[in-house]
Amino acid sequence: MEIKLDPSRDDLPLMANTSHMLVKHYVLDLEVDFESRIIEGTIVLFFEDGSRFRKQTSSTKETCQLASNKAYKFRTPELCHIPVTNARTTFNVGYSDFVICDKGEEDTSDKDGNHDNQEQASGISSSKYCCDTENHGREDFLLVLDCCDLSVLKVEEVDVAAVPGIEKFIRPSKLTTVSEELRNEIVHELVTLPAVHWRKQLDYFVRCSQAPSCGELFFDTDTWSLQIRKTGAQTATDFPHAIRISYKTKPEGQSVTWTSDQSGRPCVYTMGSPINNRALFPCQEPPVAMSTWQATVRAAASFVVLMSGENSAKPTQLHEGCSSWHYYVTMPMPASTFTIAVGCWTEVVPKKWSSNDLMIERPFPLSETDCRYVGVCSHMEYPCRFQNAAATTQKVIPHRVFAPGCLKGVCQEILLRLLPPCLSAAHSVLGSHPFSRLDILIVPANFSSLGMASPHIIFLSQSTLTGRSHLCGPRLCHEIAHTWFGLAIGARDWTEEWLSEGFATHLEDVFWAEAQQLAPHDAEEQRELRACLRWHRLRDELRNSPEEMQVLRPSKEKTGHVSDSGASVVKHGLNPEKNFMQVHYLKGYFLLRFLARRLGDKTYFSFLRKFVHKFHGQLILSQDFLQMLLENIPEEKRPDLSVENIFQDWLESSGIPKNFCPAATEVIHDKRVTF
Repeated sequence: MEIKLDPSRDDLPLMANTSHMLVKHYVLDLEVDFESRIIEGTIVLFFEDGSRFRKQTSSTKETCQLASNKAYKFRTPELCHIPVTNARTTFNVGYSDFVICDKGEEDTSDKDGNHDNQEQASGISSSKYCCDTENHGREDFLLVLDCCDLSVLKVEEVDVAAVPGIEKFIRPSKLTTVSEELRNEIVHELVTLPAVHWRKQLDYFVRCSQAPSCGELFFDTDTWSLQIRKTGAQTATDFPHAIRISYKTKPEGQSVTWTSDQSGRPCVYTMGSPINNRALFPCQEPPVAMSTWQATVRAAASFVVLMSGENSAKPTQLHEGCSSWHYYVTMPMPASTFTIAVGCWTEVVPKKWSSNDLMIERPFPLSETDCRYVGVCSHMEYPCRFQNAAATTQKVIPHRVFAPGCLKGVCQEILLRLLPPCLSAAHSVLGSHPFSRLDILIVPANFSSLGMASPHIIFLSQSTLTGRSHLCGPRLCHEIAHTWFGLAIGARDWTEEWLSEGFATHLEDVFWAEAQQLAPHDAEEQRELRACLRWHRLRDELRNSPEEMQVLRPSKEKTGHVSDSGASVVKHGLNPEKNFMQVHYLKGYFLLRFLARRLGDKTYFSFLRKFVHKFHGQLILSQDFLQMLLENIPEEKRPDLSVENIFQDWLESSGIPKNFCPAATEVIHDKRVTF
């Protein structure tokens, strides 16, 4: 039985078949053209197939792509150079005809240990297709990537075996014949290099990305995806594990915004689109596709390129009037966290401050020995700061501030002074900073939010500077909190936004009180006042929003489930009302406030450090947090608390629990009013 998804519900499809091939690394080589408002270049994707990354194995044959009982029409390699606008194919998963099916055939695919997909959760079928009538009726594997508003020009297999020195990644017994198996083995050896060799790994990723082509691949696009196949490659294991895609963005693409900054200079940046980065580069959007990346971006010499990257990149002049910037990331994260901003930004340097200034940055003491958690991590291997004894004691990480030239003065007076105490406060509460450095950018006036955190970079609205430290400080603390909750620890299912926004909202008060060095009584009074204001905002929003939009876990028992291919949908992911709602922030905040009061602040934040240590570098669901928390609550403090009760009362129902009392006080003209 097939049911078509109702587009009026504004669910966001995640099309990539991550259960069969999982991207491990991206290499981007891009050029930014402000005249045409186009970013053009190549992206090379390095994959592992399901037989490599699955925790469970099966002897049954592999099934792959999304539902369609029609033939696919692919462009031939000779035609792949021709961009096609608004291409429509018989691939039956456009937004208006996204197919939802029951499991109409036997599930013969292996199961990914990262997915709880014993049931057809999202309903997207992984039934087979028939596309190669000249291959004696046998079917080719189809790689599906998330892609939207891109002009794909060419897709080709990369001949990684042609890279000089690559033989060190090949077992001697396999050196005799260059084959698909050999190339895929090279990619496997490269993506699984031990973390200690990360520099060599990045170097060879670049070398491989520049290797010659060993053949163009068939491809086609529809509204939400790019589909690629190679004749004769019938399984993911047979499919090329390194592919290069040549493409252009479109000026109307929703992943980036072309605009002018507050000084009237042109700029472009990723502003947190509901469709994430699929209109910036073809990728695997599902959070499970945690990857590393490196990018080289060319732009006119007058522009500064900022990006999610571990290094503080400096420009390299290519020729007169053109510079190149290179960034990299070694911590695997979802592609949705990738961020770029290109503009005539000015780096804001500090004035000389007095020795009594609260905001002075002091060097971190390398000799401290409070490193209880060093060396024990549960995530996939990467160069982790939690395993670095020096990093565990680094209270203030290196940071830079960028802004349009006209805002340089106010950034010096407010933002630069706030960064060290806010970073130090976050460290005092949660421990090691997950990232080694931080850039702050004051983004153009059309930015629709107060802030947005990405790996190694935070976007802040200029409006945060108007309220002096009392507005900028809490917002800065909120975005810094996302370093831990939202980035280092991500939601496995995007519908559970409260795992990011609820935590950041709860922690911003704690960080800000610590940054101000308030006395305990004053800190408590400030937190109570802010709780009161949030309570009123939440009540107003609950009165004026659809009940289905008030649920923090809308997929309920199917949360975290995906189809057999790995594809899924994000419930209400494209609903325009979501941009104006704060229920995930506020309701999540009050849930955490309720739990912290039950446990006691000291015990709760001690637990939170343990939780961060256990789950950093991983994706979680609500039950991961709640189960570990309840295990740390003494029996006498949790007679009516259980994961099931919290799900029912807080996460899977609209509104707020009937018997919940915020226990906040409102301070008005030095008088307390309890409600």
